[in-house]
Amino acid sequence: MGKALIIGAGGVASVCIHKCCQNPEVFEEICIASRTKSKCDALKAKLDGGKTKISTAQVNADNVDELIALIESFKPDVVVNLALPYQDLTIMDACLATKVHYVDTANYEPLDTAKFEYKWQWAYRERFEKAGITALLGSGFDPGVTGVFSAYAMKHQFDEINYIDILDCNAGDHGYPFATNFNPEINIREVSAKGSYIEDGKWVETEPMEIKRVYNFPEIGEKDMYLLHHEELESLALNIKGIKRIRFFMTFGQSYLTHLKCLENVGMTSIEPIEFEGKQIVPLQFLKAVLPDPASLGPRTKGKTNIGCIFIGKKDGKDKTYYLYNVCDHEECYKEVGSQAVSYTTGVPAMIGAAMILTGKWNKPGVHNIEEFDPDPFMDALNKFGLPWQESFSPDLVK
Repeated sequence: MGKALIIGAGGVASVCIHKCCQNPEVFEEICIASRTKSKCDALKAKLDGGKTKISTAQVNADNVDELIALIESFKPDVVVNLALPYQDLTIMDACLATKVHYVDTANYEPLDTAKFEYKWQWAYRERFEKAGITALLGSGFDPGVTGVFSAYAMKHQFDEINYIDILDCNAGDHGYPFATNFNPEINIREVSAKGSYIEDGKWVETEPMEIKRVYNFPEIGEKDMYLLHHEELESLALNIKGIKRIRFFMTFGQSYLTHLKCLENVGMTSIEPIEFEGKQIVPLQFLKAVLPDPASLGPRTKGKTNIGCIFIGKKDGKDKTYYLYNVCDHEECYKEVGSQAVSYTTGVPAMIGAAMILTGKWNKPGVHNIEEFDPDPFMDALNKFGLPWQESFSPDLVK
């Protein structure tokens, strides 16, 4: 069917590449590219020998010219960006220059400020449309599957959706006193930022971790969860009919929160450069270097994740509630692809989003968020490739 250039060689990329190789009818050929080519070569060695042809390359994703040269050399049909969010715009620039489709899992963030919004990528809309290529934004789980869930609920269950609560529960235990399940720098920037939600068309800002709720998650049980800002709120508020309020909650254990507070108090989560032994260093980047690599957590992590959306709205003039969610087991993910469930739940949708573009099931030139496309083929693929969804018509609501 086609060729995909996958930029990145971390935990999410590893899962995505495994899944591409499970789908060789679509992914005939892939190139794995990263700043550290040895990581790409290790993934190739692990997965070589199947129907999908694999090659590797070294690339600096901050350098547009290097990216263009790689794209022109490999000639992919789609570029899957699984690098850092700071690199979204350089990769989009390279895709524009070469007229190749683009897929990512998280919105652009400036390196020097923890700012999570789509305005920088939405500014590319007209250029991608004129070039006749598609940029699919946010094809992970949240954002990603949560947007597909919302589009599916709108298409099949509601005439209008008034309230959405996105709930992200990770009940996995890796045994460390403190570690993050995805890139520590991105994780801590997200968690330590101010919270916010959308109500009546306006952003309402909260202090970090100010709003706490307890929720009884299917297959997991009661967990503390906290309101965070999350990027998909911004696009869902525009694309889902009838929205009055959207909130995002994520679970955290007390040990994680206590350690994070201590690190904040001593300045280790700061993104402001400081001088150390004659060099400029960013404390958060140094902290990332000493924390366990999220890719190393797979063999240690036990338990499950539950991520989903609770919808409240109207159908045929009547009030209706609906809950769509996925439960994923850390140990089962590790047995299958050698990664824990947080990487799995992001890497599988990244592959599916790229497959939607390669097969032409999703074809809309411009820059688009995932909920703007027909959700049905994506929902079918979730069931096929390891993230089966469940639904409830009488869920517990978040108070």
